Amino acid sequence: MKGKLVLEDGSVFEGTILGGAPVVGEVVFNTGMTGYQEILTDPSYADQIITLTYPLVGNYGTLNAITQGPKPYCRGLIVGELCDSPSNWQNEGLFSEYLRLHGIPCLYDVDTRAITRAIRSHGVMKGVLVRADFPDEEIQKYFKQELPTDQVMRVTTKWQGIRGDKNAEFHVAVMDYGVKENILKSLEVAGCRLTIFPADSKAEDVLAVNPDGIFLSNGPGDPQDLGYAVEEVKKMFGKKPIFGICMGHQVLAQAFGAKTFKLKFGHRGSNHPVQDLRTKRVYITSQNHGFAVDDTTLPDYIEVTHRSVNDNTVEGMRHKELDIFSVQYHPEASPGPTDNLYLFDEFENMMRKGK
Repeated sequence: MKGKLVLEDGSVFEGTILGGAPVVGEVVFNTGMTGYQEILTDPSYADQIITLTYPLVGNYGTLNAITQGPKPYCRGLIVGELCDSPSNWQNEGLFSEYLRLHGIPCLYDVDTRAITRAIRSHGVMKGVLVRADFPDEEIQKYFKQELPTDQVMRVTTKWQGIRGDKNAEFHVAVMDYGVKENILKSLEVAGCRLTIFPADSKAEDVLAVNPDGIFLSNGPGDPQDLGYAVEEVKKMFGKKPIFGICMGHQVLAQAFGAKTFKLKFGHRGSNHPVQDLRTKRVYITSQNHGFAVDDTTLPDYIEVTHRSVNDNTVEGMRHKELDIFSVQYHPEASPGPTDNLYLFDEFENMMRKGK
């Protein structure tokens, strides 16, 4: 079936559509060469239409073990070529069937480079995925819809849960703003058992389980919509070591009194260079975020520890007196390199010191 992507600025990109339901969402692009299933199931992409710049998608099929969330939360997917002949000894099924199973419309046989250039030039914008014959007046009705702002509360766990080895050295309270499965696995590998809390949990309830450390997870949407989480995180300062990733990094910054701002087209991919300012070493990182911390609003007691080599935005920070630190990127590397797993070791050392 012929389909098309219509952007807010009037641009139209035609291709073949798998699944015909009209959807509207913020159109973003990811530059990773692999990891399409991990990207699709990352809760941080909730309500977005994802364009994958790598031309061939689906060539190694699907594998249930690598999913990062209970289901895909994105609105749609755009790829250059959708492969229906995968070659991989671990393959458990066609990617196209995976998309059908979860009701994710996919536009393919389309010029993803042109879409990416449009987003880089004009910034992220709304887009509508529809059949080619969908009436223009109906498309305009979709553009008039307000995009939701409650993504975190839709993707977070609905109840407090426990996982990991009960005899593990450390007990970590995880604030789930849309946590990826591989973050939880990385914490377990670091010697932690986990108590996972919904995003709107109260600080008193988190501290009541007496964790050795508190982890603030990644998640979707605008960090400025998480005022409820910011206020609770403030109450936990100085009580336990705190480690934040991505949305957790932005929540921490706001708890410090800093501001965040929206990037023109965000950082999404598995090849973003970041420099650790303490060692001057550059790491290749996996990233997925559309907002950044305004370093001019950070208080004096916060040290910026990492910066993006591409645009110099804040990629990491640390409290100069308390055991609190965070990074904007994804050290758990799913998909992406494993260079940054040392950050979990730093968290482990903080908790060991606090015992």
